Amino acid sequence: MNKEQLGQEFHKQFHCDFECIFFAPGRINLIGEHTDYNGGHVFPCSITYGTYALTRRRQDNFVKLYSMNFPQKGKIEFDLDSLEYDEKHDWANYPKGMLSFIKEKGYELSRGFDVLFYGNIPNGAGLSSSASIEMVTAILIDHLFRLNIPRIELVKIGQRVENDFIGVKSGIMDQFAIGMGKKEFGILLDCQTLNYEYAPIELKEHRIIIMNTNKRRELANSKYNERRSECEEALAHFKKVLPIRSLGELTVDQFDYYQHVLKSNTLKNRARHAVYENHRTLKALQALKGKDLKTFGQLMSESHLSLKHDYEVTGKELDALVEAAWLQDGVVGARMTGAGFGGCAIAIVEVENVSSFIERVGEKYEKEIGYSAEFYVASIGDGARDITNEVRV
Repeated sequence: MNKEQLGQEFHKQFHCDFECIFFAPGRINLIGEHTDYNGGHVFPCSITYGTYALTRRRQDNFVKLYSMNFPQKGKIEFDLDSLEYDEKHDWANYPKGMLSFIKEKGYELSRGFDVLFYGNIPNGAGLSSSASIEMVTAILIDHLFRLNIPRIELVKIGQRVENDFIGVKSGIMDQFAIGMGKKEFGILLDCQTLNYEYAPIELKEHRIIIMNTNKRRELANSKYNERRSECEEALAHFKKVLPIRSLGELTVDQFDYYQHVLKSNTLKNRARHAVYENHRTLKALQALKGKDLKTFGQLMSESHLSLKHDYEVTGKELDALVEAAWLQDGVVGARMTGAGFGGCAIAIVEVENVSSFIERVGEKYEKEIGYSAEFYVASIGDGARDITNEVRV
C-alpha cells in the first residue's frame, strides 16, 4: 500500500484530499517479557510494520475515523465534547481515549478532523497494534493543534488509555518502544524510573524473523490481568521482609533467599519469572554490547522456557513454533514475544538459512497445530513520526 493508494482511499471516504500523513510502528520485545509492570527492564525495538494515519482538519467539532483494516465498521464519528468510552466504537476507542486524556490534561483541541487509518501489523498478533494506533494518534493531535507535548508525556498518556480507558493493566513498554524507537537500535528501558539506553543491534549476517501463530489473543479477555494480580500479591509478601517497591528491585540472590515468604507455588513461579527475566534482560544488553549473539540467543531461549513453565503464558501454538525453531540450522535463539496466549514468537536466524527456516518451521507447525503460521522478516525502524514529506511509505 503506497501513499498514492492511501490518498485515493482517503478521498473516497472523506471527499477531499488529506493534509498530513503520520506513521507509528509496531514493536517486538527482544527479551524482558512481563517485567514492565513489575518495575523491571525490557529490551524492545520498533519495527518497520505499523499504522499509517492520513488526516485533514475540519471546520466543525466532529472527529470522523475510518480504518481500512475494519471496513465493515464504516466511519465512526463523535464530537470533541463526547469523548467517553463507547463499546459500539470498537477499535476507535484507542484514538478516542488519546483525545480524551490529552484534552483532560488541559490542551485545547480547537476543531475536529478526519482520519484514515491503515495498519500492516497483523491484528491480534501481539506486535502491539493498539499502542501503534494510540501513538500515531498522539503525534497526529500534537501536530495538528501545535501542542508541543513532550514525547514522554504522550507515551504516558498512551499507557493510561490502555489502563484506564480500555481496561487492560499493561505496562509502559509498548508505547515507549513505539514512541521512542530508533532505526537499528534496541532500547533498554527501566520501567520503574523510565531511564533508558539505546543499544545498537548489528545483524549484518542475521535476520529477525517474526512468527505469527495466527491464533488471536485479546489481552482484555486473557489471563494477563490475572498474572499482574499474582505478581502484586507476591510483592506484598516480599514487602514484609524487604524495603522494595517492585519485584524488579529484587536480585536473584534475594529472591532465592526470601522466596519462602510466598506460601503458594504459583506465586513463587510468577515472581521467579519476573526476577530472573529482569536479570536475563540486563545480561542480554551486555551480550549485545560485546557482539556476543550466541549468549544473547541462549538468554532468549531461557526466557521462553521461563514464560512456559513459571509464568504459563505460552500455550501449545507458541511452544510449537519456538520448539520447531530451536531445531533448525542457523538459529541463534527463539522465544515468544508480547503478552502470550497466542500471538507471535521471534527468532534470530542466519541470513543463508532464512528460507529453509521458514519452510521447515511452517511445515512442522501446520502438521502439529492443523493450520498455518505466517512469517515476516523484520527490520528495526524509527519510532512514531510525521512522514508527510517522505517519498516512500
